[in-house]
Amino acid sequence: MKKKKNKHIRTFKLVRAVDVSGISGTGVVAEGVEFTGSKVALHWLGDVSTVELFDNIEALIDIHGHDGSTNVVYDRQRKKST
Repeated sequence: MKKKKNKHIRTFKLVRAVDVSGISGTGVVAEGVEFTGSKVALHWLGDVSTVELFDNIEALIDIHGHDGSTNVVYDRQRKKST
């Protein structure tokens, strides 16, 4: 079954409750963009600011979710005014 693509670009924060690795800290640790084709870019906010690319949001969660210790929180999207 083919994954449904997003209709709009969505921004999000990566919020970590527990720092399993002892590197990134807790709270908002990264910001990201989920593109319409499902690709994801993640920008880490720590002292060593890096960018990672993923095929989809599930891949990001598989790698950085730490069994629920870290969550993707989507930003509220503004409605277009007509």
